[in-house]
Amino acid sequence: MDLIKLAEDLVLSVVSDKDAVEVKEVNSNEEDTILLEILVSSDDMANVIGKNGRVINSIRTLLQATSYLHNKKNVKVNVSSLS
Repeated sequence: MDLIKLAEDLVLSVVSDKDAVEVKEVNSNEEDTILLEILVSSDDMANVIGKNGRVINSIRTLLQATSYLHNKKNVKVNVSSLS
């Protein structure tokens, strides 16, 4: 399973500006760790984070579970707004 595609699909389901969504894998200094960076418009940050961080935590949980099933690596997710 492609974690980038899964992350993108999950984020696209909660944002308004779908054209501004970008998900990419960045280099991680930790071995056996995949670091994903999610970029969204500043207007959609609240939608992606959710109340008390529930939405982003759910996204992280789904990505982590999928990663364990397929490649046994830890997944870390950072969310930033496009400037």
